[in-house]
Amino acid sequence: MAAAAAAAAASPSWQPQEQGFKEICGLLEQQISHSSSADKAQIWQHLQHYSHLPDFNNYLAFIFSRAEGKSVEVRQAAGLYLKNNLRSMYNTMQPAYQQYVKSELLPCLGAADKHIRSTTGTIVSVVVQIGGVAGWPELLHALVNCLDSNDLNHMEGAMDALSKICEDIPQYLDSDVPGLAERPINIFLPRLFRFFQSPHASLRKLSLGSVNQYIMLMPSALYVSMDQYLQGLFILANDSAAEVRKLVCAAFVQLIEVRPSFLEPHLRNVIEYMLQVNKDTDDEVALEACEFWSAYCDAQLPPENLREFLPRLIPVLLSNMAYADDDESLIEAEEDGSQPDRDQDLKPRFHVSRFHGSDEVEEDDDDVVNTWNLRKCSAAALDILSNVFGDEILPTLMPIVEAKLSACGDDAWKDREAAVLALGAIGEGCINGLYPHLLEIVAFLIPLLDDKFPLIRSISCWTLSRFSKFIVQGTGHPKGYEQFDNVLMGLLRRILDDNKRVQEAACSAFATLEEEAAEELAPRLEIILKHLMTAFGKYQRRNLRIVYDAIGTLAEAVGGELNQPVYLDILMPPLIEKWQQLSNSDKDLFPLLECFTSIAHALGTGFAQFAEPVFRRCINIIQTQQYAKADPVSAGVPYDKEFVVCSLDLLSGLAEGLGSGIESLVAQCSLRDLLLHCCVDDASDVRQSAFALLGDLARVCPVHLHPRLSEFLEAAAKQLEISKVKEAISVANNACWAIGELAVKVRQEISPIVLTVISCLVPILQHAEGLNKSLIENSAITLGRLAWVCPDLVSPHMEHFMQSWCTALSMIRDDVEKEDAFRGLCTMVKANPTGGLNSLVYMCKAIASWHEIRSEDLHSEVCQVLLGYKQMLRNGAWDQCMSALEPPVKEKLSKYQV
Repeated sequence: MAAAAAAAAASPSWQPQEQGFKEICGLLEQQISHSSSADKAQIWQHLQHYSHLPDFNNYLAFIFSRAEGKSVEVRQAAGLYLKNNLRSMYNTMQPAYQQYVKSELLPCLGAADKHIRSTTGTIVSVVVQIGGVAGWPELLHALVNCLDSNDLNHMEGAMDALSKICEDIPQYLDSDVPGLAERPINIFLPRLFRFFQSPHASLRKLSLGSVNQYIMLMPSALYVSMDQYLQGLFILANDSAAEVRKLVCAAFVQLIEVRPSFLEPHLRNVIEYMLQVNKDTDDEVALEACEFWSAYCDAQLPPENLREFLPRLIPVLLSNMAYADDDESLIEAEEDGSQPDRDQDLKPRFHVSRFHGSDEVEEDDDDVVNTWNLRKCSAAALDILSNVFGDEILPTLMPIVEAKLSACGDDAWKDREAAVLALGAIGEGCINGLYPHLLEIVAFLIPLLDDKFPLIRSISCWTLSRFSKFIVQGTGHPKGYEQFDNVLMGLLRRILDDNKRVQEAACSAFATLEEEAAEELAPRLEIILKHLMTAFGKYQRRNLRIVYDAIGTLAEAVGGELNQPVYLDILMPPLIEKWQQLSNSDKDLFPLLECFTSIAHALGTGFAQFAEPVFRRCINIIQTQQYAKADPVSAGVPYDKEFVVCSLDLLSGLAEGLGSGIESLVAQCSLRDLLLHCCVDDASDVRQSAFALLGDLARVCPVHLHPRLSEFLEAAAKQLEISKVKEAISVANNACWAIGELAVKVRQEISPIVLTVISCLVPILQHAEGLNKSLIENSAITLGRLAWVCPDLVSPHMEHFMQSWCTALSMIRDDVEKEDAFRGLCTMVKANPTGGLNSLVYMCKAIASWHEIRSEDLHSEVCQVLLGYKQMLRNGAWDQCMSALEPPVKEKLSKYQV
């Protein structure tokens, strides 16, 4: 008690007024009372009124630490209120009042009541976050004294505060503090290790949790005590408290991720231990242990260390893959499909802005329910093990899977379900070993689509989707086609299931199958559309999003096949009806806008009959949002940039689909000015989509951009400055592409910005290693297009960039954009042949990268360039250049008559 008494004696002289004390206590009592008569909003206002008093926080600190006659709830409420206030206003408080609050907190570290101690720890951590360790030297002394006191309340209170500091701001304790001979972590670490062996579980848990926070930072104090730390972990490994065992597992998982070398000497023991706790009776401990297997594989440690454990590990993972009795999915699976979704059932969605280029952004499969649990973690571990060990795991795994699949009776449904999940989990890693049996496996799964248990129906959808590549490959022979058709019809049946979980799984699985099957779907288009549009009329809000995705994926898969009246009559009326029902500020519009983008793209000019209202609405949405950004009150809607991004992307889809057919729509509206606004928006995803649309419009109706051309070019060029490229590479990529598209349309008028753009593109090409492939390709193409339209401006500088530019050109696949770039190359060489001499070998490699140049005039220009250099280089210099090329390159060049 000495520490607390000394701190109390040092309290400054501020004293509360009786009146203020009573009123604030009264308000806090009402605030926490459960009676409905108290008007919480009014009490809140009263408290806010008090919070303007300079010493309000002193009252709260006094009530929290000294109001002995008041209930713990009132004191705790004062403490939490104090914490929030300090977070926002600590730095503006008078130093004497800061000191008063701090001095009142220290005695509470050892308070008799656990809740008061815990709230003290929370407030202390906030003060340290704001004022630093150096700002409160008395705290370190008080913590050390309490930790060394042997009084449980004091030890627990100090440990609680310390653990919160370690969790929130661990780096503060691993920094030099003026006036201290060593860093605070060096003072605390030996005491934390000592508590690993405390008889009190609470102290073991808090001390281990605190040390674990330093694995990532690895201060030298921990680095040099690693053996002691590992010894402590092994001692705690079989602790009677589940929370401690969970922290031991967490420590091993983090160590294998960031410092595997420390565990290497003990690896067998650690794996053996993890295998044992993976079966722990406490699910949270088992879950933490289960994370180890994925972490081990991700750390790319030698697989052989794990190999001998697989026959014991795989059965554990499989038994943990069965649904737990309290899994929330079991409750959700009972939910009636006709029940409307509540707002909280709708997960946030993320629209991926339009990206012009070759890098497809990989989207993660969205698991049906977001909670991470032992079942999902075990399935993820099996998936990653199957990718590391491949078919080696099948002899252990398949007999268990087969046994579970053949388990009969209603009570064994969870085992059957887990076996189907396991087949899906290994569907990628063990595909070679499964291949000879896939016809049978798929044939076995199809009837499970009609199982009486909804969660077996839903998992069968997912597992079938994992084999969709194989199912589609088989369509070449009659038996395979029949199986593809059975899967297709089975999934369509499940799309119309009454159960929401099954609807969701079936729709997602069907979208995966569509991507693989593409034009194979054409003969079944009518029946597919009828099912999807029936689902569209039947689903509640959450699953509607997945139907939109399935419709959009279908449009992308079958393309122009969709462009027939019989299909459009099924597809479009329900979508248009929904489009008319939703307001311009309804977020349910996002997936519909995305869906229309895919349809417009697929139908091409066939979308013309629907285009005008869709185009107009996109313009209105962007306009409304720009007003809302400036003044949400008078716009009547809050600003949400996602409306702008989705609308810009749909306009891009229209421009790409309709081609020059969009010209009359653009002519009648203010799109140009709206688009320019978006090109200079502060949000990168708005700029990204804006430059994609700029490039699309440049292709089909550049005349309408003309009046503000210089502003568009300036905005685009700004995105290519190196600082901007680093901060938003996708924006730079689209802006670069748009400049190139504008260049080939407006020709000489691009000249004012040519040198600015070239000076940005050259460093991008010269430092290509660290940047994404698309940006390099677009930079090379745009540079070539600028050289083609303004050779006199670009060619004097060509020796600065020829090598890196030709290297980039040789990576690009044959297409129209590559043709433009080579037209630039030829035009530039004609203007300044000596500028290319030193890079001739690179130029030859770039020319040899063509599979074939389809354009006859470009082919003959390339021939002339090579011939020109051959005539220029006399006395064996040409042959010397040719001898530097690999034989396949030389052979390719023979097409060009040299």
